[in-house]
Amino acid sequence: MKRYDRLQQIRRLDPEKDFLTIYRLSAVYEFPWDYTRALELALYRTYAVPSIGRLLARTAELTDRTQKRYDDTALLLDAIVEHGFDSDVGRTAVRRINQMHRSYDISDDDMRYVLCTFVVTPKRWIDAYGWRRFSQHEAAASAVYYRTLGERLGVKDIPGSYEEFAECLDSYEEAHFGWDEGARRVSDATVDLMASWYPRPLAPVLRTATVALLDDSLLKAFGYEQPHALTRTLVRRAVRLRGRAVRLLPPRTTPHYARQNREIKGYPHGYRVDELGTRPVPGVRGCPVRHVDPSAAPQAD
Repeated sequence: MKRYDRLQQIRRLDPEKDFLTIYRLSAVYEFPWDYTRALELALYRTYAVPSIGRLLARTAELTDRTQKRYDDTALLLDAIVEHGFDSDVGRTAVRRINQMHRSYDISDDDMRYVLCTFVVTPKRWIDAYGWRRFSQHEAAASAVYYRTLGERLGVKDIPGSYEEFAECLDSYEEAHFGWDEGARRVSDATVDLMASWYPRPLAPVLRTATVALLDDSLLKAFGYEQPHALTRTLVRRAVRLRGRAVRLLPPRTTPHYARQNREIKGYPHGYRVDELGTRPVPGVRGCPVRHVDPSAAPQAD
């Protein structure tokens, strides 16, 4: 297999019908490292919407148990990618996500925005830092993939095309990004978590590098100082150089799923998908009311 053979394979597929195959080829063969970074950034962006950042701070999951929340989120999303929406594992992952989300008062608008970040952020990251640019087929398939996920999560008025997802994301951020003290705590805890994955002496450098990758709208929302122009240039150039180096490597022949990432720390002896995530108790840690969750009822397969 040559370097661009898989891209040619993707272009022969139909993004509407073969969206899962295209998404897998892109996420676990072509850009596994980039997808991990991009989805981290996608979730991180959501903290800058005060209604989201404030809720995450109240639950304390991302400030007190940051690694576990990171692991559970990555593994639940990964289970759907690996096994598909209609598999037993995929249905269990969707059910667990629904059980957690429905324990909180989350607006339809915020849910839709989170979905948009999953579609738009990977393309923008890969276009900037990947070993090649994201193709139109991959963007279209990603939109269908997350539209399907959104439907199973009960999200309303989901955008259709990639362009509609991007327009929805940009307009929502322009209208809603803003400062919140709780969101800043969640942001700091996330940056600290990312720095903790590497040797302790590197932590200050890694925190600086992480902030240097943020765009101005995120810096303003979280109240971070603007990185020095030289720092920002060097950090972004280094990530781009990594992409160019990957281009020279032979194509990946085995899939790399998120569960294989070294950043997943909390389950050294394995895990069960139905045990991942939280089980919020009404009135405790930001869980306001008890909701009846239809997805929690026994389902006949």
